Amino acid sequence: MHSAAFDLTACPQYNYSFRVYCLLFLGEKIMLTGSVVADIFRPGQKKRAVLYDAAVILAGAMLIGLSAQVKLLLPFSPVPVTGQTFAVLMLGSLLGARRGAACVVLYIAEGAAGVPVFAAGLGPAALIGPTGGYLVGFAAAAWLTGKLAELGWNKRVHKTILAMLLGNSVIYIFGVSWLAVLTGFKTALATGLYPFLAGDILKILLAAVLLPTGWKLLEKLSFPPSTNNQ
Repeated sequence: MHSAAFDLTACPQYNYSFRVYCLLFLGEKIMLTGSVVADIFRPGQKKRAVLYDAAVILAGAMLIGLSAQVKLLLPFSPVPVTGQTFAVLMLGSLLGARRGAACVVLYIAEGAAGVPVFAAGLGPAALIGPTGGYLVGFAAAAWLTGKLAELGWNKRVHKTILAMLLGNSVIYIFGVSWLAVLTGFKTALATGLYPFLAGDILKILLAAVLLPTGWKLLEKLSFPPSTNNQ
């Protein structure tokens, strides 16, 4: 059987069940260039696609909120160690720029409305507190890593590492800059940057393993059609 290659994202009219069928049963090499993982299972029908996007954005915001509760308070810093950075950057990579950023915006809106989802602070006051800059940086970082993922950066280890480094840098640019307004630049570096670098390296390495490996598995998910007579 001749092995053809095609791009699922070039066929937006196909719904998610067809795409799953293509991945599992056609026995062809699947090219997913220019796509993010969330697009593979996105329905082609417009109304269902809108509902799908809303559902993944809501789920993403919930995931960020949950990751904020996995925290370690540092006695010398107003910024806790949390799982948010990893969650935000992974969501951007998996969902794409717009949906990834939308997850963060929804999460911030929930926290500003008084829902206890922030790692530090409650309500609108948290947005102008020591961690406020990091919250804004989350949205920008999710958009950036999502945009890079749409360009295929999360399919290769070295590009994944670079994308995660850029995303982390964006978070610190916003976070440390605002913290410096409140505490001074040297204090902001000592309490809002340096203590987190080792953990960030581990998160980046984890993403560099998970994302490219995940794509390779998706691209290899093909089996020859059954020869059994029905």
